[in-house]
Amino acid sequence: MAAPSSLSDGCALERCLNRLTAASSPSLKAKSQAEPLYMISLERYGRDPLFGVHFPDSISESESLFDAVLTDGHCRVKVALDPSLNKLIHRNQLRCGSALRNVVFSAGGDDSQAQGRTFTVCSLEVDSLCGVDAALRALSSVTVSSLPWLGSEPSSLPLRARRSTYLPLWNNHDFTGDVWRDTPPSEHGEGESEDEAAEAAGRPVLSLAELRRRFLKGSTRPRGSLCVRILHKSRLMYYGKAEQSCECPYKAELQVADGSLSVCVVLWNTVCLDWYRCLQPGQVLRLSRYRVKESYSSRSAHNAEPNIEISLNSRNPSAEVSIIPKQQVSPQWSLPSLPHNFLCGKELLSCPPSNICDVIGVVTFVGRQERVRKKDGQRTEFEEYRWLRLEDGTSDQPITIKLFSTSQPEIQSRIQPMALLVSTRLKLIRNTVGRATAFEYLTNTPITQVYCTGTGSHPVMPYRRLRPIRQFLQWLKEVDEASMLDRAVIGGCFSYPPLPISLQSFMDNRGGEAGFISGGEMKLQCDRLHYREKRRFAVLCTITAACYHSREDSGRMRYSDPPSAQLSPRVPRQKESSDLFRTPTKRKLIFTAGTASSARKRLAPPLQQASTEEDLENEFSLFDGALEFLVGEEEDDDEDDDEDNESFSTAPTSPMSYHLGLTRVAMETLPRSFCYERRHVQAAAVGMQTSSFHKLLPHRELETFSPAHCYTGYFTLTMKALSDGVMLDVLFLPATPGNLHWRPLPITHDNTWDSVLSHGGFSPHAPPPTPADLIATATQLTNRRLVCVLEACALGGDKVELILNRAFPLRS
Repeated sequence: MAAPSSLSDGCALERCLNRLTAASSPSLKAKSQAEPLYMISLERYGRDPLFGVHFPDSISESESLFDAVLTDGHCRVKVALDPSLNKLIHRNQLRCGSALRNVVFSAGGDDSQAQGRTFTVCSLEVDSLCGVDAALRALSSVTVSSLPWLGSEPSSLPLRARRSTYLPLWNNHDFTGDVWRDTPPSEHGEGESEDEAAEAAGRPVLSLAELRRRFLKGSTRPRGSLCVRILHKSRLMYYGKAEQSCECPYKAELQVADGSLSVCVVLWNTVCLDWYRCLQPGQVLRLSRYRVKESYSSRSAHNAEPNIEISLNSRNPSAEVSIIPKQQVSPQWSLPSLPHNFLCGKELLSCPPSNICDVIGVVTFVGRQERVRKKDGQRTEFEEYRWLRLEDGTSDQPITIKLFSTSQPEIQSRIQPMALLVSTRLKLIRNTVGRATAFEYLTNTPITQVYCTGTGSHPVMPYRRLRPIRQFLQWLKEVDEASMLDRAVIGGCFSYPPLPISLQSFMDNRGGEAGFISGGEMKLQCDRLHYREKRRFAVLCTITAACYHSREDSGRMRYSDPPSAQLSPRVPRQKESSDLFRTPTKRKLIFTAGTASSARKRLAPPLQQASTEEDLENEFSLFDGALEFLVGEEEDDDEDDDEDNESFSTAPTSPMSYHLGLTRVAMETLPRSFCYERRHVQAAAVGMQTSSFHKLLPHRELETFSPAHCYTGYFTLTMKALSDGVMLDVLFLPATPGNLHWRPLPITHDNTWDSVLSHGGFSPHAPPPTPADLIATATQLTNRRLVCVLEACALGGDKVELILNRAFPLRS
């Protein structure tokens, strides 16, 4: 639909909002017409003390507010969203690209920050039948960014809070928007006189050691400039709270040094907007008009030698910062070089836990972004992370990194397989499984940095002449690129490090976490999950059905498909004589049409490794007896059958009638083979929900990429919670030598269901059974009581993915 020459000729959105503009009653509301509206941008920001003025009737636990841009295809308008709609955004039901109906607007009054009349969306309905495809079709004939605004062009600032920036949609640590400068501002602040500028340039250079000595003697107004090198840069910290009125509540830290001392420099508030993106480790800075105080680490540490901290503020006084070109750096300053501690994959195996190091390697796996809740004082924040795997030729085991936000979101979002990646200041985490086997992975420190080929970040780093880098580059010349490309994987679920293989060890390693959860409580917890939030649950279950899906049978489900099939609420308890595991009907296929013969082929030969640890499954003592006491004796099943069957025929609102999980694998769950030719589209496709309409096209392309070659198929298991009969639809992707989920445990087992479920995969010392053989022996699971460790991840809307990590059988 082309935009008309006059908005009033065909713009239903304008006619709707004109009724509010002309109304004398501030409480009047207007509803949109039958034609859908489309959300073409969504932006988040933090609440401030004026929240109660704008939304006096809203009760929301969220610290966030949202602005959106809506269009009917003829014009567009920027609106604030009532906090009552936040829950739809948190679950990614209301998102960029959504088709909206019955949108109710209210007038927000004139706002000086918003530069004119503003509107609030009080309520709406998300048209679940019209997905992103519908929005793209409806707006295909218009240039969305060129659609006229209703009234004057809106301000780039948030509408319902005095904040100077928007936040990223899914975390608080990345920067977003044009307000974050990527080039240095002018050296001298606006309004500064020429005399003041000349004075700053003529100030003597003061060493950090002398500055500290003067401060400890009581000098609170030091004179002189500092010339320092940036050694490390922290990720961005947002400290805004609903009860605080600071418009730009940001801080960031730089570790700097000269020839005499190393200190922390803190960038505050709008100084972050001007300088945070511009400053990088290795640069030399001239600092003037700063504040000095005792460092936070000195104040918090007992008997610590006092050190100083330098604050750069936008006022009282206004800090002066400039980047000194290399040719102007004086040798008399004796500035240190950047510190590096590069370790290869082989060296990591013998490093002590918590060791801080740098690594370099070729990226072979980039996982999907996920989120986890983190308590920050009185509020809850979401930390966003993704798993990476690197190879450097020194070890058979890849370098595994759990990468949270750093100071470089523009680089992290573009990390792709087959790229060379350097990550600095990582901390080594060692996880011991059983008695002897340990798994290492690396994760962030506050000052972790990433540099990746293809992003323009490598040339600025002076580490290329270091010996570990030269050795890595020499190995790189001999790499079989075709073989590595064939193994490159992007996206998909991934869990690491592996859990123990015995129930006793699993319980011992839980570290005070909550115990077993009922099916009903798990449903409530999953309903509260935010988009891409991941949690682990332990549930007592029995398995009532099993099904195998081959690689050819998966990976083509569209977003518009229903996430799961609703089964009958009446699911009786199965007996040993049950034939539920027989060859399934068309609805529950073991094999898809044409794949029966191939499914009986043996899987790839396993890796041959020596056994260094006995199977720990029989280590049950008092704890085993306690579990049996909790769930009752085997004979109780017969006595309770009638009662159980009756409970399963209750009304659909009963928790026993609820199926939690997906009966088919979701597109986001499967790892994808890396496609170098379409790498940029693929990187966007495996990413999280976007905030702008023009990024939707590549985001919906995930279904066009094939599942990874290392992925052979998956099992779907229907489980019943022993506590209350809630049915769980669970995906099981067993670890097989060579696939993404393979954990090289040097432990043999007999590849029976009990062993496969408790180990999370197949034995490395025997050919794995075919899926058909495994399904044929599934009667072994009938009436078996299992402690199931499930990984839950909210994929958006009503889709909650449940992945079986481990299932430990309870001995009778």
